[in-house]
Amino acid sequence: MTTYGSFPGTRPRRLRTTPVMRRMVAETRLHPADFILPAFVREGVSEPVPIGAMPGVVQHTRDTLKKAAAEAVEAGVSGIMLFGVPEDGKKDAAGTAGTDPDGILQVALRDVRAEVGDELLVMSDLCLDEFTDHGHCGVLDDQGRVDNDATLERYAEMAQVQADAGAHVVGPSGMMDGQIGVVRDALDQIGREDVAILAYTAKYASAFYGPFREAVGSSLKGDRKTYQQDSANARESLRELALDLEEGADMVMVKPAGPYLDILAKVAEASDVPVAAYQISGEYSMIEAAAEKGWIDRDRAILESLTGIKRAGARNILTYWATEVARTLR
Repeated sequence: MTTYGSFPGTRPRRLRTTPVMRRMVAETRLHPADFILPAFVREGVSEPVPIGAMPGVVQHTRDTLKKAAAEAVEAGVSGIMLFGVPEDGKKDAAGTAGTDPDGILQVALRDVRAEVGDELLVMSDLCLDEFTDHGHCGVLDDQGRVDNDATLERYAEMAQVQADAGAHVVGPSGMMDGQIGVVRDALDQIGREDVAILAYTAKYASAFYGPFREAVGSSLKGDRKTYQQDSANARESLRELALDLEEGADMVMVKPAGPYLDILAKVAEASDVPVAAYQISGEYSMIEAAAEKGWIDRDRAILESLTGIKRAGARNILTYWATEVARTLR
């Protein structure tokens, strides 16, 4: 016969007994202010264009983008990251639409700032891939390779026009060597020391970007493995972090989020500036697709995935569910 002394005296299950108990002792909490909403705006459309690979996400018109920004403010979301999709025929080898003051991204920045002012951090993707006819994140040399330093010159110009258009934060995402220092210098040269830089510090060459390529109408042939990080490498992310901090990054980011939680944890531990993570299109689409099939509980899976990202060390999360989840949390 078992005696009482053989039963466990320490019972962790006592702290799991009721929803109120679990809530009280929760170590990680999501808050609407954690979230940044990525949003696409397409030039020359009169109605939002659904993105087939990302159910529930659209390429916005200028008007619906302003509405989405206002809804994000109402929900308590902290920021909106804008990606521009130019009209057909406006892409070229240098991505000039990306630095045209009247290009779609700059127009959208002005629209959103006029709509929400300083109630929402208006952020801009600082990269050429949406605007180049070859789909790469920079300009190419005569052998078809991405020319790092020539690309930096384009990024400097891009930073200045985005700041002039109203960006609170620019997000250099091309993974060019030296990009943060060049962008910081370019902003400071025009007296925009107030514009912050969110560095895409550890951006990996990932299979999970697939739906995003549809979202921005990518023209890419081949891959970006010569400039985005190799998924096999971890220490390299800390080297990139040290360089970005030295060059003046105000915030840093890991992208993708879910498959790279170990990298996120390492970066968060080593960084003395806020750390963000981007829950990218493929992560979004996998959950939506599995939920549509009835294989998982959609709402629980969304919250669990976001909680895992924050638990790993993200202070802020870019997610296509930002407004929806913020409303739920409120």
